[in-house]
Formats: sequence, C-alpha cells, structure tokens
Amino acid sequence: MKCEHCTRKECSKKTKTDDQENASVDVPSPAQKNGEKCDTSKHKVLAVSVCPQSLPYFAAKFSLSVTDASRRLCGFLKSLGVHYVFDTTIAADFSILESQKEFVRRFRQHNEEEPALPMLTSACPGWVRYAERVLGHPVTPHLCTAKSPQQIMGSLVKDYFARRQNLSPDKIFHVIVAPCYDKKLEALQEDVLTASRGSRGTDCVLTSGEIAQMMEQSDVSVRDAALDTLFGNVKEEELRRHDGANSDGYLAHIFRHAAKELFNEDVGEVTYRALRNKDFQEVTLEKSGEVLLRFAAAYGFRNIQNVVLKLKKGKFPYHFVEVLACAGGCLNGRGQAQTTDGRTDKALLQKMKGIYADIPVQLPEASTHVQELYEEWLDGTDSPHVQEALHTAYQGPGQPADSRDIKW
Repeated sequence: MKCEHCTRKECSKKTKTDDQENASVDVPSPAQKNGEKCDTSKHKVLAVSVCPQSLPYFAAKFSLSVTDASRRLCGFLKSLGVHYVFDTTIAADFSILESQKEFVRRFRQHNEEEPALPMLTSACPGWVRYAERVLGHPVTPHLCTAKSPQQIMGSLVKDYFARRQNLSPDKIFHVIVAPCYDKKLEALQEDVLTASRGSRGTDCVLTSGEIAQMMEQSDVSVRDAALDTLFGNVKEEELRRHDGANSDGYLAHIFRHAAKELFNEDVGEVTYRALRNKDFQEVTLEKSGEVLLRFAAAYGFRNIQNVVLKLKKGKFPYHFVEVLACAGGCLNGRGQAQTTDGRTDKALLQKMKGIYADIPVQLPEASTHVQELYEEWLDGTDSPHVQEALHTAYQGPGQPADSRDIKW
C-alpha cells in the first residue's frame, strides 16, 4: 500500500505489538527516488468500518451470500493495504441503547410547560443536518442526543482501539463505507471530533457504490479475508443486524424497551400500520382501550415535512418518530443500488431487502462485547465518559456552516 509520504515498495519499521507488525504504510514521495530516508513517523494505520446496510448491496451486486460478500470486500480492502476492516453494528448497539434510555427519561419528565416529547431519532445525518441548518427551534430540542453509529464508531476506533494498539489517534486513518452521501457531510461536522485528544473520528467516507466501482475496475489479486474485531479476536464472528426492515430499527428496539420499562408490557412482534404511504407507518401500544405509546416511522423528505408541520402547530400525536431522509430507509441510500442514470435499481434493491432480512437479528442488550465495553472503555453505564463519548449537542440555523456544506 502506498500513501503520501514515500515511494519505496518495501518500507517498514518494528512496532510495539504483533497486531501492528504490518501497520507501516508504504508512502509515495518523489524524494525517495533520490535515496532519501523514508519518514516512518508519518505512516498511518488504515482502518475501514463498514455499515451493515452496505453489505447486502455487495452481496446482491456480486451474487454472493452476505458472509461471502463481507469476506470479499475485506479481502479487497486489505489487498489495497488496509490493515483493519470492522463492522459498525457494535456502534449502532451503543446508539440504540443510549436512545432507549433517553426516551424513557424524556417520557417520565414530559409535561406541558416543558415538553420533552416527541423524541426524534438522530442517526440519519441528512435529517439532522436539515434540522440544524434549516429548522432549528422548536425541532432541535426534540432530537435524541445519542450520537449516530458513525460518530460512535469513530470514538471506538480512535479512542478504544487506538489505546489497545498503543497508538495515538492521529496515527489511524479511519474510513467509513456507507450507503449514502450524507455520511460524508456528517464526517465534516466539528462534533465528530472524538474524546480521544481532538482526533477526528472519521477521516473519510466512501459510499458502497464508490467501493464497488473500485472493485470492478481493479486488477489486484484478491484473497477473501474475515472481518476484524475491535477486540483482536482471531475467530470470525457471525454477522448480525438490528430489527429494522431496511435500517437499524430504532423504532422497534425503543418501542419494546419503553413498553417493558414504562408499562411492564412484553412486546414480541412489532406491528406497523401504513398511514399516508408505505414510508409513513405507525406503531401503538394499547391497553384497555387506552393508547399508552404511539410511535411513527417517517422516511423521505415528503413525510419529514408533514412531521415538522404538525410539530410546529402543536398538533403532534406521537411520542417518538424514527426519521430517515431516504425514502425506503438506509438500504435505499443514494450511494448504492443506483442505475447509470441515477435512478434506484429496483431489482437490485429487492434482492438486497431479502438478503438483509435473512441476517440474524440480535438485540443490543444481548451483546456481551457492548457490556464489556461499557465497563472497560467507559467506566460503567452511568459514568461521565458515557455522556462525552456517546452523546452530542445540536447547532441551530445561526451557526456558521462548513464551506462544503449543503445549501438547503
């Protein structure tokens, strides 16, 4: 692998751990042709984190099982010199768990004078960017403060993993592979800076479609490889997903948790009822004719506009809304499953939905790794480190926008 500092094909140095033995990146620089010594201090450890909604795209695109697709993708990235390839599902675990706790707290604190509800999800960067840059109050106080999976993955890689590898965060170059272009904007946000000594959590975002194009155009010999874990496990772990049809399923997870925590009701299958269209659905918990919880999922900007309008008018019946900018959810992100003329490849998307549905579902609460990380990384579920690493605050329309930001 080459990077920006030297051209020598073979350039390496001894590092402190076995895991870092291959962590010296060969870096291109015309000076090397003149025999100058390679500056190994500028070498980076390359880490790539893949969103779970990207893997079904690679599987459908290359006619592979989702497990084989993950191995092919990992092998391709490592053939380019990437050292570690992670799955971001564990970051979504944290985001969902923190969102669950926040909803229960808001529900108990809610009153007419200081309304804490509805709570609106904050995992979709397109929606959050729109809320911050355009809507401001009274919408932003309703955004869940839990960081998105991408932001949390940045903290995990640049803080937790870096410390395990005896690396400073600025020695890791972290790339996210995601289904939509809005993730690129998210990486530009100042708040993406992690608690790990000011290092940006995500250095670069590539869409699934961009990676697939690289794979199709590459003539590099690829040997399949298993995904890495943040814990250095050699054993390959089974791929899993959350309980959402085309996304991480915040609604279903938070609904079940709230039903149990607030009303001691066990909810099995979550039943969705389409209202205006298939991208605006409602879920309710009822007992003795009384509606205890009323949740909604609003995908696409047409439905988002309706949500915002009702919220501003004070005629909003929902306790919680899962909001996603892409109609059809994350699988339908514009960074994948597109035809050459920029339209959704409906046949490919349908295959992706079937592949995603077949991935086993695991509740975030059931992850032993997450529970271990709460203790080892964050000093417990209620420590100040949790707020710092897993929660955020929102800007309003008056805040200066990045020069590369969207002009809404």
